Amino acid sequence: MSPRLFTGGVIWTGREDTDAVLVDDGVVVATGADARTQGAEVTDLGGGFLMPSFGDGHAHPLYGGLEAVGPPVRACSSVDEIVLAVKQYADAHPDEEWIVGASYDGSLAPGGLFDARWLDAAVPDRPVVLRAWDYHTVWCNSAALDRAGITADTPDPVLGEIPRRDDGSVLGTLREWGATDLVMNVMPPRDEHARIDALGTAADYYLARGVTWVQDAWVEPADVATYVEAARRRALRMRFNLALYADPRHFDSQVTHFAEQRRRVDETASPLLSAHTVKFFADGVVENETGALLAPYCSGLHSHSGMRNWEGNSLAEAARRVDELGLQIHIHAIGDAAVRQALDAIEHVVAQNPPRDRRPVIAHCQLVDDADLDRFAALGAIPNMQPLWAQLDALMTVLTIPRLGADRADKQYPIRTLDTSGAALSFGSDWPVSSGAPLDGISVAASRRTSEGEPDGGWTPHEILPIQRALSAYTAAVANQAFAEHDWGVITPGASADMVWLDRDPRATEPLDLPGVGIRATYLRGAQVYRAEN
Repeated sequence: MSPRLFTGGVIWTGREDTDAVLVDDGVVVATGADARTQGAEVTDLGGGFLMPSFGDGHAHPLYGGLEAVGPPVRACSSVDEIVLAVKQYADAHPDEEWIVGASYDGSLAPGGLFDARWLDAAVPDRPVVLRAWDYHTVWCNSAALDRAGITADTPDPVLGEIPRRDDGSVLGTLREWGATDLVMNVMPPRDEHARIDALGTAADYYLARGVTWVQDAWVEPADVATYVEAARRRALRMRFNLALYADPRHFDSQVTHFAEQRRRVDETASPLLSAHTVKFFADGVVENETGALLAPYCSGLHSHSGMRNWEGNSLAEAARRVDELGLQIHIHAIGDAAVRQALDAIEHVVAQNPPRDRRPVIAHCQLVDDADLDRFAALGAIPNMQPLWAQLDALMTVLTIPRLGADRADKQYPIRTLDTSGAALSFGSDWPVSSGAPLDGISVAASRRTSEGEPDGGWTPHEILPIQRALSAYTAAVANQAFAEHDWGVITPGASADMVWLDRDPRATEPLDLPGVGIRATYLRGAQVYRAEN
């Protein structure tokens, strides 16, 4: 590949603006006047904007790719639309033993509770299993419940809930792993070719949105095998880091296999695949009342404070054992009690294990108690936040706020507060839970408004983040989370030429217009891996 000069537009290196970048053999060689050399092929940016490509610090690409395989329920705006989509898919696929899909909108039924009988009307003779948008909830028909052996006499399992009708019969909605696993464990495995194809679908999705690195934040042994086989086939087209799932029910046996799983990934010698991380779930989600809170929920349904997945000191000790293996800690923590437990666990690791560069991650951080805000910087904990969620959309107004109450709800997603505290804020999408397009999230980070512009001036406007800072949180900050700050995330000599070409400068764009900024091309190690059709 001959040297290539990018010029003819605004180039933001992640640190400063320049007018030229020279790339050779996939690496940035020079910027500015030093980049202008004879003999280089020229890419004219046509007045556009070149910047470091985005990274996604928390997502589920394999699940996202698999969504395209099943019934198309994500866009459905009513229960009737979902049921019709399932029926049409089932009719078109008469040989499929199970109908499996995702992700339906949990706000479409009161309390997020969906009835098996609604799906029975569409498909009475085969199991139907649909994941909700949050991937913490599953909606089944009666045939699926029968296959799983779930009856009115089945008790709520550890780390799970089986909602019931007034007469005690099973409703059809299953919440959290202990309950959803009852069905997942009897489902036939997906075809491996379909799973590898799903990684390609995920890559197509991400590269078209300027993303070249993703933290897969929930990987089980079968998923590791899929990634390894995809790497062996040279089917990976972007960078992935795997976070191996730590289950509190089976951790003692799991932890003995983490090093082996990492070794299998390392043996692929793929520059696009790594497994440096372990994922913990400290709690669930507020919308299911499984997010762990310091004070009880106020919805009136129950007087409780949510669900802690790890009791007592077990999370702290599990994190210490993972850290001993040299792996990065990545903790899902939604509620303020879960965030405190995650910070306590990291504090325990720092106190017990020898000093090293850890960069532990706490993902989501939906609610953070005031007393814990400064602990992130003090402990070197990275808050990886999903800026798209910081808006008053239907999910927030229908499901979240009624459970938290107005005063507590207004303390959600303290993005600017954590950033100014000195914490190493990074961004992610949690795709396919929500849009994986960084510009969609940055739009909300910089406005705290819905796509319709509500509310005027922004919800909790003191948490608005300037656009350029939000761009850094989706680029250099994710590279820092990935221990890759010297490899990508900025356009500087010696770094990999991972870049995205936009049709205009997002910093000079109104926040609500950011989702409409066009992606002209995406580059990975200098090679064009996506180009928009003219």
